[in-house]
Formats: sequence, structure tokens, C-alpha cells
Amino acid sequence: MVNDSLTGVNVVKRKLAAHDNLKVTIKQNGDKFIINESSAFRTIEIVFTLGVAFEYSLADGTEIGGTWTAEGDKLVGKFNRKDNGKELLTVREIISDELVQTYHYDGVDAKRIFKRA
Repeated sequence: MVNDSLTGVNVVKRKLAAHDNLKVTIKQNGDKFIINESSAFRTIEIVFTLGVAFEYSLADGTEIGGTWTAEGDKLVGKFNRKDNGKELLTVREIISDELVQTYHYDGVDAKRIFKRA
């Protein structure tokens, strides 16, 4: 299969993920964040402090490392994949009552919108 997607995830995995019903909960205490992601594939808790480098795995098992920073009302993530060193940029922001997450990887842009439960 060809890995032609945003983060190198093949077409079959992307189609499964599109119907996954991912739930994201974000808690903030000062510069510390706890993000819980729950889906049919996995449940994970991601803990980070703004500006402090950390590592974690994407849902497909891809290992990345980098930092989240705050730019105004946006969370901006700059990460590098461990397998190929390429940069993944992501931005999370609240627009109305939606969490809008945008991605930029290897010349491709994508957007995912989460509705408030």
C-alpha cells in the first residue's frame, strides 16, 4: 500500500480512522496540559508542559517528539517523526464551540473538527 497521507498513514487506516468517533478531553492547569484521547483503536493520556519537549506515539504507532507552545488562544505543536525526521506541525484552537485541529506535514495540509459533547 502507498503511504500517501498527511502523516504517512496508508489509505485503509485513514478510512478506518475517519469513522472512529475519537473523543478528546483537554484539561489545563497553568502551563501543564492533560489530553485524553479515546477511540475504538486506543485510549491514551498525553501529559505535557508548554515549551517542554516530550515524546509520544500517534494512533498508528508512529513515534514523534517535540513541543507544544501557546500562541494567543492557539496551541501550536512542532514535532519530528522518529522514523524519518520530517516535521509535523499542528494547531489546536477553539472556534465557537468546536475544537479545530489543523496539520501540516510534508507539503500536505489537513483539518479535523471536533464537536463539543
